[in-house]
Amino acid sequence: MTSPVGLHRVVEPAGVLPQGAWRLDASPEIAANEVRIRVERLNLDAASFRQLWEKHAGDGDAVRAEVREIVAARGKMQNPVTGSGGMLIGTVEEVGRRSPLQLKPGDRVATLVSLTLTPLAITDGLARWDGRSEQVPCDGHAILFARSIAAVLPDDEDPQLSLAVLDVCGAPALTGRVVSQYVAERAREGDPRPVTVAVIGGAGKSGSLSLAAARRAGAARTVGVVPVAAERDALAAVGLADVVALADARDPVALSTAVTTALGVPADVTVVCVDVPGCEHGAVLATADGGTVIFFSMATSFSAAALGAEGLAADVTMLVGNGYVPGHAELALGLLRAEPGVRRLFESRLAAD
Repeated sequence: MTSPVGLHRVVEPAGVLPQGAWRLDASPEIAANEVRIRVERLNLDAASFRQLWEKHAGDGDAVRAEVREIVAARGKMQNPVTGSGGMLIGTVEEVGRRSPLQLKPGDRVATLVSLTLTPLAITDGLARWDGRSEQVPCDGHAILFARSIAAVLPDDEDPQLSLAVLDVCGAPALTGRVVSQYVAERAREGDPRPVTVAVIGGAGKSGSLSLAAARRAGAARTVGVVPVAAERDALAAVGLADVVALADARDPVALSTAVTTALGVPADVTVVCVDVPGCEHGAVLATADGGTVIFFSMATSFSAAALGAEGLAADVTMLVGNGYVPGHAELALGLLRAEPGVRRLFESRLAAD
């Protein structure tokens, strides 16, 4: 019997969902409710790529070899250290007669579910990838389940650009939702205080989109926090944040001081979009009592966040972005089209890669 969430593809251990499995069955034959994708390109998530890059001291060949080994051993791309994966683009090859995904053969799509739960096989040995960027050209196939999500790629955008945007499309959607709730609540209560937002890692993919989404949702003042001068200058040049601050997100006091100095007050909403561990305490400290911290980094430690907030006696709500909000793909692509600053940052990032 085939499961809509892919239980029938779990090889070991038995009884867990595909994301929690050590190994999946990535055989190309599809069940009636599945879809097979001919893979064109993977997009490794930032935390996973950084871990591999640092582990191998920037040796692209070694990074490539480990990714190849992970996929071969596990039947999916799931970094065993970070637990994270990424997403992919490709072309629909075959659609099961009972698939509810409304895809058809020939559709060029981006999967909006993680590679950590997507059965995947690589057939070209990653021969076209130098191991030095998050985007991985490759040949192979992937399987989507009945409960998977995929978006047909727009014809008017570079597929690599679309892939980079869709990889993080959950971040701006949830940021916009949370900020709009704060704006609406203060309007109902006649509270004149402006809604303030801090985005940690504001020059990155999810960070730049989150800044744009926060402003669109009604944030009165935003700060983008970045770790180095080059990112500060790049973010300031595109005008996505009202203020750009320089701070190491792993230094709680420095991060909190940078945010409160830039905004004049702690942030109502703090969005963490950096791909390094150790940023939890600073994010909590930078957030006002009654505020919200949204963690979008796969490097986030739940225990560090929870115990850190407790130790600081911080009355904050902490949310873990799960990557899915209804309409998230359309919203992110809309921001790319409507916000020149977002496009400039994404295009410069792709050019650098």
